[in-house]
Amino acid sequence: MTEGLRERKKRQTKQRISDIATGLFLERGFVTVTIAEIAEAADVSVNTVYNYFPAKEDLFLDRGADAVDRLSRHVRGRREGESAADAVLRELRTDVESASPAVGLFPGWADFMKVITEAQPLRSRLWAIQQEALDNLAKTLAEEAGAADGDPLPALVAGQLSWLHSTLMSWIGDEMAKGREVPEVSREGLALLDEMESLLGERVLNYAVRAAG
Repeated sequence: MTEGLRERKKRQTKQRISDIATGLFLERGFVTVTIAEIAEAADVSVNTVYNYFPAKEDLFLDRGADAVDRLSRHVRGRREGESAADAVLRELRTDVESASPAVGLFPGWADFMKVITEAQPLRSRLWAIQQEALDNLAKTLAEEAGAADGDPLPALVAGQLSWLHSTLMSWIGDEMAKGREVPEVSREGLALLDEMESLLGERVLNYAVRAAG
């Protein structure tokens, strides 16, 4: 479905407000910047900001909905003969190898995370996003594997796959905070993924294999 002019303008306005807010947060910290200051900098009303972003945290973590569904998308998009874990590992390796911003492989990642670690509301929101993503992944795995009600495996496998993702992201954040070059962190990130895969059991690695045809 083609995006209409009205929808495109709304999307562009929302992105501009978010970008301006992020710049202010990076410069001055999350707590000290007010919604009124963001509205003034974006040349919109305070009500307009709240129409697009119900909470201040949404201005900085504006891609939360995408993050919630990311691992589930990897699982739903797995190839024939590929398990859920295989698909997640493949996508993570692709992101790391291509130095994707989605896994924090860009020079400003450390500054971005510094804003979060210094603001309790953002830390709480990030934790909530991670929990929602875990619950969403468990539901997706249950659906994709045709699991029976009460089967604990979808939640257990979801926990392992979430561990892969969160451990990788945490490690990349720590390394980027040291001022290291992206290509170096990328190479070592791939080796870390190999190590983590070797720790996964066969039941996890072979869960929810997509049948041929």
